Amino acid sequence: MIPWEEIDRAEVPGGEGEIILRKRGTEFSIRAATTELMNSRLHGSEDALAELTCSRIKRKSDQRILIGGLGMGYTLAAALQHSGDDSLITVAELIPAVIRWNREHFGHLAGKPLDDGRVSIQQEDVAETIRRKKSTWDAILLDVDNGPDGLTRKANDRIYGMNGLKNAFFALRTGGMLSIWSSGVDEQFTHRLKQCQFQTEIVTVRARKLGKGARHTIWLATKS
Repeated sequence: MIPWEEIDRAEVPGGEGEIILRKRGTEFSIRAATTELMNSRLHGSEDALAELTCSRIKRKSDQRILIGGLGMGYTLAAALQHSGDDSLITVAELIPAVIRWNREHFGHLAGKPLDDGRVSIQQEDVAETIRRKKSTWDAILLDVDNGPDGLTRKANDRIYGMNGLKNAFFALRTGGMLSIWSSGVDEQFTHRLKQCQFQTEIVTVRARKLGKGARHTIWLATKS
Protein backbone atom coordinates (compact mmCIF):
# COMPACT_ATOMS: atom_id res chain seq x y z
CA MET A 1 0.00 0.00 0.00
CA ILE A 2 1.39 3.38 -1.01
CA PRO A 3 1.53 5.69 2.05
CA TRP A 4 -0.19 9.07 2.12
CA GLU A 5 2.05 12.09 1.64
CA GLU A 6 1.06 15.47 3.07
CA ILE A 7 1.36 18.12 0.35
CA ASP A 8 0.08 21.25 2.07
CA ARG A 9 -2.27 22.59 4.73
CA ALA A 10 -4.23 25.82 5.05
CA GLU A 11 -6.22 27.69 7.67
CA VAL A 12 -9.98 27.95 7.25
CA PRO A 13 -10.90 31.68 7.37
CA GLY A 14 -12.44 32.74 10.62
CA GLY A 15 -10.06 30.69 12.75
CA GLU A 16 -12.14 27.52 12.42
CA GLY A 17 -9.38 24.96 11.99
CA GLU A 18 -7.45 23.93 8.93
CA ILE A 19 -7.66 21.68 5.90
CA ILE A 20 -4.94 19.31 4.74
CA LEU A 21 -4.06 18.21 1.21
CA ARG A 22 -2.63 14.70 0.89
CA LYS A 23 -1.55 12.54 -2.04
CA ARG A 24 -1.18 8.79 -2.53
CA GLY A 25 0.01 7.84 -5.99
CA THR A 26 -2.40 9.62 -8.33
CA GLU A 27 -5.09 9.99 -5.64
CA PHE A 28 -5.67 13.25 -3.75
CA SER A 29 -7.53 13.84 -0.51
CA ILE A 30 -8.56 16.98 1.38
CA ARG A 31 -9.21 16.51 5.08
CA ALA A 32 -10.32 18.55 8.07
CA ALA A 33 -8.72 17.11 11.20
CA THR A 34 -9.69 13.39 11.11
CA THR A 35 -12.53 13.77 8.57
CA GLU A 36 -12.04 13.39 4.83
CA LEU A 37 -13.95 16.16 3.04
CA MET A 38 -13.25 15.07 -0.52
CA ASN A 39 -11.29 12.49 -2.48
CA SER A 40 -10.38 12.54 -6.15
CA ARG A 41 -11.62 8.95 -6.59
CA LEU A 42 -15.07 9.66 -5.11
CA HIS A 43 -16.82 12.35 -7.09
CA GLY A 44 -19.92 10.65 -8.48
CA SER A 45 -22.27 12.66 -6.27
CA GLU A 46 -20.48 15.92 -7.08
CA ASP A 47 -20.94 15.16 -10.78
CA ALA A 48 -24.60 14.35 -10.12
CA LEU A 49 -25.16 17.69 -8.38
CA ALA A 50 -24.41 19.51 -11.64
CA GLU A 51 -25.97 16.94 -13.98
CA LEU A 52 -29.30 16.85 -12.12
CA THR A 53 -29.42 20.64 -11.89
CA CYS A 54 -28.51 21.42 -15.49
CA SER A 55 -31.05 18.91 -16.78
CA ARG A 56 -33.79 20.73 -14.87
CA ILE A 57 -32.96 24.37 -15.63
CA LYS A 58 -35.79 25.72 -17.75
CA ARG A 59 -33.70 28.39 -19.50
CA LYS A 60 -31.67 26.54 -22.13
CA SER A 61 -29.54 29.45 -23.38
CA ASP A 62 -27.66 32.32 -21.76
CA GLN A 63 -27.61 30.48 -18.43
CA ARG A 64 -26.09 32.10 -15.35
CA ILE A 65 -24.89 29.55 -12.82
CA LEU A 66 -23.30 30.07 -9.41
CA ILE A 67 -21.32 27.30 -7.73
CA GLY A 68 -20.51 27.65 -4.04
CA GLY A 69 -17.41 25.64 -3.21
CA LEU A 70 -14.79 24.72 -5.81
CA GLY A 71 -13.69 21.50 -4.14
CA MET A 72 -11.66 19.45 -6.59
CA GLY A 73 -13.44 20.97 -9.57
CA TYR A 74 -15.66 18.01 -10.46
CA THR A 75 -18.98 19.83 -9.97
CA LEU A 76 -17.69 22.70 -12.10
CA ALA A 77 -16.48 20.31 -14.80
CA ALA A 78 -19.86 18.56 -14.92
CA ALA A 79 -21.69 21.90 -15.07
CA LEU A 80 -19.54 22.94 -18.03
CA GLN A 81 -20.21 19.64 -19.77
CA HIS A 82 -23.99 20.02 -19.40
CA SER A 83 -24.23 23.76 -20.16
CA GLY A 84 -24.27 25.64 -23.43
CA ASP A 85 -21.44 27.58 -25.01
CA ASP A 86 -23.15 30.85 -24.02
CA SER A 87 -23.44 29.93 -20.33
CA LEU A 88 -21.47 31.80 -17.69
CA ILE A 89 -20.48 30.02 -14.50
CA THR A 90 -19.23 31.82 -11.41
CA VAL A 91 -17.45 29.88 -8.66
CA ALA A 92 -17.22 31.32 -5.14
CA GLU A 93 -14.50 29.64 -3.06
CA LEU A 94 -13.65 30.94 0.40
CA ILE A 95 -10.25 29.29 0.92
CA PRO A 96 -7.47 30.62 -1.36
CA ALA A 97 -5.45 27.41 -1.00
CA VAL A 98 -8.25 25.34 -2.59
CA ILE A 99 -8.06 27.50 -5.72
CA ARG A 100 -4.27 27.20 -5.76
CA TRP A 101 -4.36 23.43 -5.21
CA ASN A 102 -6.68 23.06 -8.20
CA ARG A 103 -4.27 24.96 -10.40
CA GLU A 104 -1.06 23.39 -9.09
CA HIS A 105 -1.87 19.82 -8.05
CA PHE A 106 -5.06 18.08 -9.18
CA GLY A 107 -6.98 20.29 -11.63
CA HIS A 108 -5.97 18.01 -14.51
CA LEU A 109 -8.03 15.17 -13.01
CA ALA A 110 -11.26 17.10 -13.72
CA GLY A 111 -10.01 18.40 -17.07
CA LYS A 112 -8.75 21.79 -15.79
CA PRO A 113 -12.22 23.40 -15.66
CA LEU A 114 -10.84 26.69 -14.31
CA ASP A 115 -9.22 27.25 -17.70
CA ASP A 116 -12.59 27.29 -19.49
CA GLY A 117 -13.50 30.75 -20.82
CA ARG A 118 -17.04 30.46 -19.44
CA VAL A 119 -15.73 30.35 -15.86
CA SER A 120 -14.94 33.14 -13.44
CA ILE A 121 -13.78 32.46 -9.90
CA GLN A 122 -14.18 34.69 -6.88
CA GLN A 123 -12.30 34.17 -3.64
CA GLU A 124 -15.10 34.91 -1.19
CA ASP A 125 -17.88 33.42 0.93
CA VAL A 126 -20.67 32.28 -1.39
CA ALA A 127 -23.18 33.69 1.10
CA GLU A 128 -21.91 37.16 0.20
CA THR A 129 -22.08 36.40 -3.53
CA ILE A 130 -25.71 35.33 -3.11
CA ARG A 131 -26.66 38.26 -0.90
CA ARG A 132 -25.39 40.94 -3.30
CA LYS A 133 -27.53 40.10 -6.34
CA LYS A 134 -31.27 39.69 -6.94
CA SER A 135 -32.98 37.72 -9.73
CA THR A 136 -29.59 36.92 -11.26
CA TRP A 137 -28.98 33.18 -11.29
CA ASP A 138 -30.67 30.33 -13.15
CA ALA A 139 -29.05 27.92 -10.73
CA ILE A 140 -27.13 28.06 -7.46
CA LEU A 141 -25.20 24.90 -6.62
CA LEU A 142 -23.91 24.58 -3.07
CA ASP A 143 -21.23 22.05 -2.19
CA VAL A 144 -20.02 23.83 0.92
CA ASP A 145 -18.61 21.98 3.90
CA ASN A 146 -20.44 18.69 4.56
CA GLY A 147 -23.88 20.06 3.75
CA PRO A 148 -26.36 21.79 6.07
CA ASP A 149 -24.78 20.03 9.06
CA GLY A 150 -21.38 21.67 8.62
CA LEU A 151 -18.15 20.26 9.98
CA THR A 152 -15.53 22.91 9.29
CA ARG A 153 -17.29 26.29 9.65
CA LYS A 154 -20.11 27.26 12.02
CA ALA A 155 -20.46 30.34 9.81
CA ASN A 156 -21.98 28.07 7.17
CA ASP A 157 -25.19 28.29 9.18
CA ARG A 158 -25.82 31.61 7.43
CA ILE A 159 -25.92 29.77 4.10
CA TYR A 160 -28.23 26.96 5.17
CA GLY A 161 -30.31 28.81 7.77
CA MET A 162 -33.57 30.62 7.06
CA ASN A 163 -31.94 33.94 6.19
CA GLY A 164 -29.48 32.29 3.82
CA LEU A 165 -32.22 30.35 2.05
CA LYS A 166 -34.34 33.48 1.68
CA ASN A 167 -31.36 35.28 0.16
CA ALA A 168 -30.92 32.39 -2.29
CA PHE A 169 -34.62 32.50 -3.20
CA PHE A 170 -34.41 36.20 -4.09
CA ALA A 171 -31.07 35.75 -5.90
CA LEU A 172 -32.62 33.24 -8.33
CA ARG A 173 -34.56 34.11 -11.45
CA THR A 174 -38.12 32.80 -11.58
CA GLY A 175 -37.91 29.09 -12.31
CA GLY A 176 -34.32 28.98 -11.04
CA MET A 177 -33.00 26.14 -8.95
CA LEU A 178 -31.10 25.95 -5.67
CA SER A 179 -29.22 22.64 -5.45
CA ILE A 180 -27.45 21.45 -2.31
CA TRP A 181 -25.05 18.55 -1.81
CA SER A 182 -24.94 16.84 1.58
CA SER A 183 -23.27 13.81 3.08
CA GLY A 184 -26.61 12.84 4.65
CA VAL A 185 -30.31 13.57 5.03
CA ASP A 186 -31.62 16.46 7.12
CA GLU A 187 -35.39 16.67 7.59
CA GLN A 188 -35.18 20.05 9.32
CA PHE A 189 -33.36 21.48 6.31
CA THR A 190 -36.04 20.12 3.98
CA HIS A 191 -38.65 21.85 6.13
CA ARG A 192 -36.75 25.15 5.96
CA LEU A 193 -36.63 24.96 2.15
CA LYS A 194 -40.39 24.49 2.00
CA GLN A 195 -40.91 27.36 4.45
CA CYS A 196 -38.97 29.56 2.02
CA GLN A 197 -41.43 28.62 -0.76
CA PHE A 198 -39.12 26.31 -2.67
CA GLN A 199 -40.64 23.36 -4.49
CA THR A 200 -38.29 20.65 -3.26
CA GLU A 201 -37.14 17.32 -4.66
CA ILE A 202 -34.71 15.08 -2.76
CA VAL A 203 -32.44 12.67 -4.62
CA THR A 204 -30.10 10.05 -3.17
CA VAL A 205 -26.92 9.44 -5.15
CA ARG A 206 -23.81 7.34 -4.63
CA ALA A 207 -20.30 8.63 -4.02
CA ARG A 208 -18.94 6.63 -6.95
CA LYS A 209 -20.15 6.15 -10.47
CA LEU A 210 -22.07 2.96 -11.30
CA GLY A 211 -24.02 3.09 -8.04
CA LYS A 212 -21.19 2.36 -5.63
CA GLY A 213 -19.94 4.00 -2.46
CA ALA A 214 -21.65 5.93 0.31
CA ARG A 215 -25.09 7.44 -0.20
CA HIS A 216 -25.24 11.22 -0.42
CA THR A 217 -28.22 13.57 -0.55
CA ILE A 218 -29.00 16.28 -3.10
CA TRP A 219 -31.83 18.78 -2.65
CA LEU A 220 -33.22 20.29 -5.86
CA ALA A 221 -35.28 23.31 -4.82
CA THR A 222 -37.09 25.34 -7.48
CA LYS A 223 -38.24 28.95 -7.22
CA SER A 224 -41.67 28.75 -8.84
